[in-house]
Amino acid sequence: MEILRSNAMFLILLLFVASIAGIQGDSITCYSRNSPCFLEWVNCPSECPSKSATSTKSKVCYLNCNKKKCQAECKSKKPNCGTPGAACLDPRFIGGDGIVFYFHGKKNEHFSLVSDTNLQINARFIGLRPAGRSRDYTWIQALGLLFDSHTFSVEATKATTWDADVDLLKLSYDGMELEILEGYSSVWQSTDNAIGVERTSNKNSAVITIPEVAEISVNVVPVTKEDDRIHNYQIPSDDCFAHLEVQFRFFGLSSKVEGVLGKTYQPDFVNPAKPGVAMPVMGGEDKYRTTSLLSTDCKGCMFSSAGPLNAEDSLVMNYGSLDCTGGSSSGNGIVCRK
Repeated sequence: MEILRSNAMFLILLLFVASIAGIQGDSITCYSRNSPCFLEWVNCPSECPSKSATSTKSKVCYLNCNKKKCQAECKSKKPNCGTPGAACLDPRFIGGDGIVFYFHGKKNEHFSLVSDTNLQINARFIGLRPAGRSRDYTWIQALGLLFDSHTFSVEATKATTWDADVDLLKLSYDGMELEILEGYSSVWQSTDNAIGVERTSNKNSAVITIPEVAEISVNVVPVTKEDDRIHNYQIPSDDCFAHLEVQFRFFGLSSKVEGVLGKTYQPDFVNPAKPGVAMPVMGGEDKYRTTSLLSTDCKGCMFSSAGPLNAEDSLVMNYGSLDCTGGSSSGNGIVCRK
C-alpha cells in the first residue's frame, strides 16, 4: 500500500511539472551578438506560448532583439499597419521614429525604401491619375531585396477582380521563381539558409526572414470599393490594383541607413512631417529613384555586397522600445498612431 501511495505521489508530481512546462511554452532567444538578449533564453508568455501560430489569427511568441529588456511579446505574423516599419494603403508609412507620413512616388517607377551597406529594399509603385489630378495615386506592387550576393523579389500579380481564393503572391530568389505550396505555414528555405519564407495564410500572405538582418511581413490586398468611393480613386473595371501591405522589422541597421523609410531609423533623423497634419508627405523621389526593382543606382543608395556591418557603425537609437500603448504620444518626441 505504501509503495502504491508513493507511486501515486510521483505521478502527481510528474503531471504538475508537465503542466508547468505546458504553461510556460516555448523559450526564445536572440542570436545576434549585438543584441542585449544574445543567447539569453526567455520564456514565452501564456497569451502566446508558441513561436509557431496554430491558426492564421493566432499570435506568436516574439523577442525584440533591439530592446534593452529581454522580454518576450505576442505579435501577429501578418502586417500591422499601425506600428513602426509599416507601409500600407497609398502608401502610408510609419517610420522608425513612430511618425506617420506618406510617400507618393510615381506609378510604374521604382524607389529605394531601405538602403544600407548590407541591405537594399526597393519598391515598385503602381497607380493611376484620374482626370484633373495633379499627381498619381500609387500603391506598392512589389519589393526587391538585395543582400550579400543574393536577390529576392515578392510581388502582387495583376488581377481584373479580387478573389480571395486565388493566390496572387509571386516570389523569386536569385532570378528563379519559387513554388511554395499553398496552405497555412507552408515554408521554403534557401539551401544556404540565407533567407526563408513562411506562408501566414493559405494564400496571399507570407513572412520573409533574412536571419539577423530583417523580417518582412507581406499581405496582398486589393483597392476595395469602399476605399475607391471614399478617396475617389476611379479604379477601372479591368484592374483591382492588387498591392502589398508590408511591415518591416530590422535587426542591426547602421546609423547611416538611407531610403524613404530607412532614413527614419537614423539616430539623429529629424522628421519634416508635422504631427497633427492630416497627410504629412515625405519627399525624396529624385534621391531614391532606382532604374529597376533590383538595382542600387539611386543617388542616396548605400548598398554594398562586401559583407556585414562594422560594429562601430551599428544602430545607436533603440527603436525596439517604442511604446504606442499610452495614447497619441508616448514621450521622447515620438508620436504614435493607432
